[in-house]
Amino acid sequence: MVLGFHFIFSAYGFWLPNDPRGSWSDTVRSFDLLRFGPAKRPNTAASVAHVPHNHDLRNAAKQELRYPPVQFTGHQARAIARGISTAAATHQYIIYALTIMPDHIHLVMAAHPRPIDQISAHLKAKATTRMSKENIHPMQSYLLKNGRKPSPWARNYWCPFIRNENHLRNAITYVKNNPIKAGLKPQSWKLVQPYLG
Repeated sequence: MVLGFHFIFSAYGFWLPNDPRGSWSDTVRSFDLLRFGPAKRPNTAASVAHVPHNHDLRNAAKQELRYPPVQFTGHQARAIARGISTAAATHQYIIYALTIMPDHIHLVMAAHPRPIDQISAHLKAKATTRMSKENIHPMQSYLLKNGRKPSPWARNYWCPFIRNENHLRNAITYVKNNPIKAGLKPQSWKLVQPYLG
């Protein structure tokens, strides 16, 4: 039985498809990035963020990106939260924890009948729309040929399923502590509901 989902959304340029620690991608779509290696999937659903790797190689690969890696500001983080709140209200998502880091997001929510691909797309779309409405889209200086802005998000996402209460409580704690471990202030968002199970 699935009790919840732990979504991790990467900002553009944060976690490349051929990150030496592995990624959730199957393909490297850029020829310039491909010379740094093929896509590599990790053999675990657990976080591989702290796996030792070649930092210089990873940073060199980021220099080959078409656009600079996205770094969300505080204003953008608040807009993202407002967009996620809109999505949650639309489909009654119950969100237990949310952390918006400069280059990625952690979100823990209760299980929901919608497919996780649709939930992911919905959350990211509402967050992006809100930044655009507030004229703080991080890619607004880089218009595509069709006049649209590039996505501020990586193409895919990571989402371990949460299957028991202990895992759920640990995921909530992990997400709450994420900014503190990075030397940032704790975060508190109105849309987050306490887990009372």
